[in-house]
Amino acid sequence: MTLQRKYGNDQVDAVIVGAGAAGGVLAQQLSEAGMRVVVLEAGPFRDPQRDFASDELAMRSLGWEETRLVDGADPLKMGHNNSGRGVGGGTTHFTGVFLRFHESDFRTRSLDGVGEDWPIGYSDLEPYYSRVEKAIAVSGPKFFPWGNYHGPYPYPEREPLSPNAYLFMNGCEKLGIRTSVPPLAILSAPFEGRPPCINRGFCNEGCMPNAKFSTLIVHIPKAIRAGAEVLADCTVTRVLMGKDGKACGVEFIHDGQLYEQQARIVILSAFAVETPRLLLNSANSQFPDGLANSSGWVGKAIMPHSSHDVYAKFDQEVRLYKGTPVLATTQDFYETDPAHPFVRGYTLHAHGTRPVGFAGGISLSEQGPVWGQRLKETLLDFNHYGRITMVGEVLPSEHNRITLSDETDRHGVPRAKVSFSYGDNDRKLIQHAVGMMSSILRAAGGAVEYVVPDTAHLTGGCRMGNNSDTSVTNSYGQTHDIPNLFVCDASLFVTSGGGNPTNTVMAIASRTADYIQERASRREL
Repeated sequence: MTLQRKYGNDQVDAVIVGAGAAGGVLAQQLSEAGMRVVVLEAGPFRDPQRDFASDELAMRSLGWEETRLVDGADPLKMGHNNSGRGVGGGTTHFTGVFLRFHESDFRTRSLDGVGEDWPIGYSDLEPYYSRVEKAIAVSGPKFFPWGNYHGPYPYPEREPLSPNAYLFMNGCEKLGIRTSVPPLAILSAPFEGRPPCINRGFCNEGCMPNAKFSTLIVHIPKAIRAGAEVLADCTVTRVLMGKDGKACGVEFIHDGQLYEQQARIVILSAFAVETPRLLLNSANSQFPDGLANSSGWVGKAIMPHSSHDVYAKFDQEVRLYKGTPVLATTQDFYETDPAHPFVRGYTLHAHGTRPVGFAGGISLSEQGPVWGQRLKETLLDFNHYGRITMVGEVLPSEHNRITLSDETDRHGVPRAKVSFSYGDNDRKLIQHAVGMMSSILRAAGGAVEYVVPDTAHLTGGCRMGNNSDTSVTNSYGQTHDIPNLFVCDASLFVTSGGGNPTNTVMAIASRTADYIQERASRREL
């Protein structure tokens, strides 16, 4: 079937590749500013009421399921746990945790002698954090103890909390660790026709009632009303370049047919794997090493978060499926502590799960494979397990990277190869966090049984910076080499921070949208 297109024969003001956390923000702001915008998304355009289900297995389709090759000493698990596929991207199935970065996250080289400093600081993003939080009615505590911002949030904190959250708070209190309900992109009261959360607990499978934010239900509809065209099931394979050395559009495939979209500005918001992959695959005679890659840093310094889980069994029922996944947190271990054998830090969450996720996790625990009769018996006691998850900072290394493999996908595009290994500091941080999670669970009365290694929230690969020799873009995501080609997603991150990144991704996107709008209005792009 031929793709129906609004701007098929036109050169639009901007084409955005990817309709996730960043792409949605960009689409809304640029289209509402009067720019003609086309958004291309590789996955489908879903209707939450029709296409989401309270079904762990079926909703794995919300993640990127196409093959990615992995290697390194600690090969990453790809897919649902760190990326999305479809309009809304990963926001359709994230937990809704909406933390801000701390000032120290932007200055790790200056403060701790590791990583690199960002070309921006907390103050540069502060107004955009506030703008984004207000636009989606983030719920949060009256006072948040850590970082630069302590509240109040647009909407009050969620209540009641889950049994797992109360258990976590109880264990922390006994150890003198501060806790809080986290800021969440989940409604605690009605907002813009959307209902408050009723604690169904299936945030990771897509929120059918629309109580949880996603760009699918918030930014993209507003962008469309402002005139943007959103084309789903359209896989971009190449950025097109003009003879003048500027980007002039993109090439994409829909239903087996090849199309082009001409644009004055090209913005890649396709995730920390697909954005570097696109830049590398778009190499030409003028840019033989890939677009925007004169520095050689495209694809380098990818950073997941370390995300180990610790499970403990309790005499009383906990029922991990109750409530939205994360309803209690601590950042008492977020900043560098001279008493620790590592620098930087981590966040701990009381983190719920559902039976399939629980089974899959413990089957790969550090205590050895759990299967057969033991797995069956453990699953029968599912209701008695509590869980804590870490979000640990991973330091950047140029050896952790995205490259193109010799194997191609169904469109003939080389598959991404994702190489990752933890460094010594990363391992010491994980060891400390696992020990702390275990202590909290024991203090709450549990018997620790399983430690499950995991990662989440992949960032980096096209980092921003002031020096074009060691970075891919400036602080607005504008590539150093091609002034009308932008990167705007988590691949811009210089360091990973020790907390969930979605708020920062969206704040950066809002700032970049302001910059593009201003420059375009002066015809400087």
